[in-house]
Amino acid sequence: MEPDETLALFDHEMRLHARPDGPGTHVERVGEVVRQTGGPDDWNGVVWTAPGLSPARAESEITAQVAHYTARGVGEFEWKLYAHDGPAGLGALLAAAGFEPEPPETLLVAPVADQAGAVELPEGVRLLNVTDAAGVELMVRAHELAFGTDGSRLRHRTLARLAEAPPDTFVAVVAMAGDEPVSSARMEMHPGTGFAGLWGGGTATEWRGRGIYRALIAHRARIAAGLGHRFLQVDATDRSAPILRRLGFTALSTTTPYVYRTAP
Repeated sequence: MEPDETLALFDHEMRLHARPDGPGTHVERVGEVVRQTGGPDDWNGVVWTAPGLSPARAESEITAQVAHYTARGVGEFEWKLYAHDGPAGLGALLAAAGFEPEPPETLLVAPVADQAGAVELPEGVRLLNVTDAAGVELMVRAHELAFGTDGSRLRHRTLARLAEAPPDTFVAVVAMAGDEPVSSARMEMHPGTGFAGLWGGGTATEWRGRGIYRALIAHRARIAAGLGHRFLQVDATDRSAPILRRLGFTALSTTTPYVYRTAP
């Protein structure tokens, strides 16, 4: 498929017809947006904006979503603004309403078949599939080492997914060097769509540049291929995007998370 065709398929399957990304969350189309609502530790936000939205209608939708999430006591929610979304100036309208833009990410996609090669790890490193609370703790530790951020929400979401997610919709894996977790990653699969989303890939500083990141992609791609998915999708930071491009991923758009914090 050409990039514009793949982007149109992504918008249709993963945004307009988005599925809940975890137990206790629900997705609905209201007015001119599609949004997900969950608890305070879940991801909450707008995933799709109707094409052809006028500035006046956009302002009305922004007001409605702020009221929706504030009424539910959600501490913060996100409006995922893609570069190809309209109307022009939507980012400025969100900022004027109190949303704060975070660093943009690149939407990258690759055919699953192109990435499902051999899983090659450095000597002494092995992959551990996360299936229980002990594995979650190892994954959270690896995440905190890689990104330097608190893993409390990741712990909550992963435990919930392991306990309640339907089969073949979620995979978490951690790379172990002996007894020490050094890298971790997740994959969310969406039955009925061609896409499997790669999330959270990160490696502790001293272990970077040894092929672990690539091995985690190949490991997840092999699983996605076995389940019949066609594409791997990543919202990549500036740090990971160059690596993914070298591996054969194609940039389709950019997405900027606009975050509204409903409480100080």
